[in-house]
Amino acid sequence: MKPDTAAAPPLIRLKTERRSLHPWIFQKMVERPDPRPRPGSVVEIVDREGQFAGRGFYNGHSRIALRVLTQNPAEAVDEDFFARRIDAAVALRREVLQLDAATDAYRLVHSEGDGLSGLVVDRFANTLVVEYFAAGMFRQRDLIRRCLLRHFPGADIYAFAEEHVQKQESFDCSTPPTPAPVVIHEHGVAFHAAPGSKHKTGFFADQRDNRLWLSQFCAGRRVLDLCCNSGGFGIYALARGGAAEVTGVDLDEGILQIAEGNARLNRVRPRFVQADIFHWLRDAGSRHGEYDVVVLDPAKMTRDREQVIPALKKYLDMNKLALGAVKPGGLLATFSCTGLVSEEQFLDMLRRAAFYAGRSVQVLKVAGAGPDHPWLANVPESRYLKAAFCRVE
Repeated sequence: MKPDTAAAPPLIRLKTERRSLHPWIFQKMVERPDPRPRPGSVVEIVDREGQFAGRGFYNGHSRIALRVLTQNPAEAVDEDFFARRIDAAVALRREVLQLDAATDAYRLVHSEGDGLSGLVVDRFANTLVVEYFAAGMFRQRDLIRRCLLRHFPGADIYAFAEEHVQKQESFDCSTPPTPAPVVIHEHGVAFHAAPGSKHKTGFFADQRDNRLWLSQFCAGRRVLDLCCNSGGFGIYALARGGAAEVTGVDLDEGILQIAEGNARLNRVRPRFVQADIFHWLRDAGSRHGEYDVVVLDPAKMTRDREQVIPALKKYLDMNKLALGAVKPGGLLATFSCTGLVSEEQFLDMLRRAAFYAGRSVQVLKVAGAGPDHPWLANVPESRYLKAAFCRVE
């Protein structure tokens, strides 16, 4: 499918001057065009004075009315544009970061971080998982596919969009058949990536560096992996870190089956428990101070700015309980993947959780996602993952 830019793109006028470099422009800032272009159309943007303000996708049905792709008046949003942006994203991972030497699983395109707002692509061995967050990117799906196959000829491509995104962005992306899990490797540890498993793109490659860093402190230790998902931290602790014992807890029975398979791939034997971590941690006072290393990596708490305070309360409650499970002198690795929660808010929550748990927390390292998840300084929301590694007394 060719981009719909052969003719002059429709003109969209802002109600104000363009004073921000953020690629999102919300409906309240945009004059309603007549006629209204189809959701995801490529448009030219001018401010209220008629001055050029950029080119990008328009969607009159979405809260984000405009996704600015370029602010260069000489740059068209056409087939060459998408090819250049994807070429640059691939070159960053393969030539600059040289990720192929460590893993065959990484984020290939990270939406705003790679100048392609609304598009995420993950590589899992010979499978490329494409996730659309915008109608505009969905409309360019055939072009995106061609660009990706130039770099990964013969790759299998699994493309999808979550239902809430399709509803918000007003497009219909039929769900493809679920492929078989793919075996991937990172730092010598093997995992099943499971596209279509309703766990984002099928594997959390964003935690690769954090898994490796924490594993070096696990030799001979008892490790508790809360919200363990497919077992990443716990399996690293055994396979690379030489942990004496690992317990993983998650509520999702399906993802624990994948975790069991990952353990067999690496010939390690963690113990996995299907349970709500709140109930499991509160159920036995004997677990107080029982583990040398505790990992807490819950799912995203909210997509709604109005729900950030309740989300922080949930983080507070679970971190307070997790801190109680750490032996004096042990380690807590705690995470938030809620993009609307800032690093400052996350660390303030951790301070309060330590106070209520009666523990002293010495922060050793604050981190985020790996460098294959770049973020722009003018788009702080794209730095979604926060990590704090702490010594607990």
